[in-house]
Amino acid sequence: MIYHLLYPLHTTFAAFNVFRYITFRTIYASLTAFLICFLLGPWVIRRLSMMQVGQYIREDGPKDHFKKAGTPTMGGVLIIFAVAGSTLLWTDLTNRYVWIALLATLGFGAIGFADDYLMQVKKRSLGLTARQKLLLQVLLALLVGLLAYMVPEFSTKLSVPFFKRLTPDPGWGYIFFAALVIVGASNAVNLTDGLDGLAIGPVIIAAVTYMIFAYAAGHARIADYLQITPVTGCGEITVYCGALAGAGLGFLWFNAYPAQVFMGDVGSLSMGASLGTIAVITKQEILLALVGGLFVIEALSVIFQVGFFKMTKGRRIFRMAPIHHHFELKGWPEPKVIVRFWIIAIALALISMSTLKLR
Repeated sequence: MIYHLLYPLHTTFAAFNVFRYITFRTIYASLTAFLICFLLGPWVIRRLSMMQVGQYIREDGPKDHFKKAGTPTMGGVLIIFAVAGSTLLWTDLTNRYVWIALLATLGFGAIGFADDYLMQVKKRSLGLTARQKLLLQVLLALLVGLLAYMVPEFSTKLSVPFFKRLTPDPGWGYIFFAALVIVGASNAVNLTDGLDGLAIGPVIIAAVTYMIFAYAAGHARIADYLQITPVTGCGEITVYCGALAGAGLGFLWFNAYPAQVFMGDVGSLSMGASLGTIAVITKQEILLALVGGLFVIEALSVIFQVGFFKMTKGRRIFRMAPIHHHFELKGWPEPKVIVRFWIIAIALALISMSTLKLR
């Protein structure tokens, strides 16, 4: 059977008893995913270059970006392969939540891959239309929300940060709320992916943060102590978060400034959907707005810019949106924008972890 990989060995061989510990498997899932990206990265970059899958640079963008034209994109396939491979090796594959998380990652990755493939390989200028992408995302996110809702012990009550007794329950409407979280996170990460390493850094930070939330929610005693919603079986998502963080680090090796490869929609859409799904499973859906606050800021900057432009018939709030381009046009060097945005992401993650006690 497919689930007879590494985890079940602890029941057969005494030497593998350590495999039953979530913390041990999380560490090695991270290392495995990192090594997959690190070792396969050069080969993937060469293949993408041979296929002439090069990054398109918008004409109205910062002038410094024109030198990036032709840099291989669609590198997100490497992240997805590393996450999926490491997850299959190190998690208990009888756990439903693991398969729900993988479905979101692979499904949204497929949507992004289709868009990138049509644009980069088939040379269709727009790839999938915005309406097509959004429709596919919503349908898949509704399926993910439905699958979580159907888990017998899964609670539809929402956890509101800083308020331990405020737990609204939307009932079956939770499916639509979960879909909103997943689609929103997916597109927010996609909008953030505009500078070398800018998106993958906060993805790693958010994955590590949710690693802590998943472990706490999956441990009945810790969940009770922290007065958070316990989620039976959620502990395995800790291992998945480890794989996500490790894959992100491996990809960052090649995506750091100056980038040798970009993740493309196949990477950004899948990474965002992964974080959204993890937030749903761990019952920290609303808190994702704080954990991934940088993604929220980037998305809101686009929404406000477009809305203000239409209302005022041509005026702008920012020099360019998303907001990272605004700071570039103000004269900040690209590495400075990236590192400062990472610092913001770390600060927001620390604040979000403090909510475990501030209730």
